[in-house]
Amino acid sequence: MDVYTLGEAFAVVTSGRIRHEHEARLDVAGAEFTVAVGLARLGHRVAWLGKVGGDELGARILTALRGEGVDVTDSRVEDGTATGMVLRETRLGQAARVTYYRNGARLAQGNVPVDRIATARILHISGITAALNARDAMHAAVRAAQNAGVVVSVAVDYRDQLWPDLREAEEILSTLACSADLLFVRQSELDLVKPALGGGRQVVVLRGVRGASVRVDGVRHDAPGLATPVVDPGGSQDAFVAGYLSALLERLHPADRLRRGALLAAFAASSPSDWQGLPTRAELPLLDLDG
Repeated sequence: MDVYTLGEAFAVVTSGRIRHEHEARLDVAGAEFTVAVGLARLGHRVAWLGKVGGDELGARILTALRGEGVDVTDSRVEDGTATGMVLRETRLGQAARVTYYRNGARLAQGNVPVDRIATARILHISGITAALNARDAMHAAVRAAQNAGVVVSVAVDYRDQLWPDLREAEEILSTLACSADLLFVRQSELDLVKPALGGGRQVVVLRGVRGASVRVDGVRHDAPGLATPVVDPGGSQDAFVAGYLSALLERLHPADRLRRGALLAAFAASSPSDWQGLPTRAELPLLDLDG
């Protein structure tokens, strides 16, 4: 296994102003879901652990992942529970307004396959998983990875609507970030995880259209963002993570890791779906050459 990841996936209903709109778009998404699909499309072996409801939306999530070649062997279906949903309202010139409708299916510590995580090269988790009350499972996965010498990758991914208490967010996300060997953090999140910014871990700082940077062995590397028509930027950070991890697995230069991350982020932002527009391995050499 190249990458093992865990988290929650949702049905996503996207429309304009809900009180007036007559049409909507149905998709499925999740932070770790997008990372898993992005890596699988580039030919990497990736597993996703999650828990969905025993309904059509849960079936759609697992069907989409299987169709993309993601291993969902460890995922759970909880009968009698509805799969969670995200309502995304898009307004011209404004950030999408997102409302979460949570379900009762949450990963527990006992759902985490310690032996399977130990066979992976990278474990990837996000702060969204910490916010969604799957912390016991998340910490169990991190311990399993650390005990086996597996690289722990963490995306801070702070969403204010999921954290009613900012102080709690700082405490939990800082602890999570300090467990990382590789940390992805937006520039706006740096103050949230100050204790994790030192030490020997690699910290990738995402600056949106201004690109990204990473410091490796004391040397800073930068890559610009890519100009692209933006349809929905919602999955661009997770796509960046997938691109960076892909290049890391292939032992590419840090600048090339940033560049591949920027490529995948651009493709995600130019699609109405967080993940459906992501490139395949066959497309990647052309994209790398074209810049």
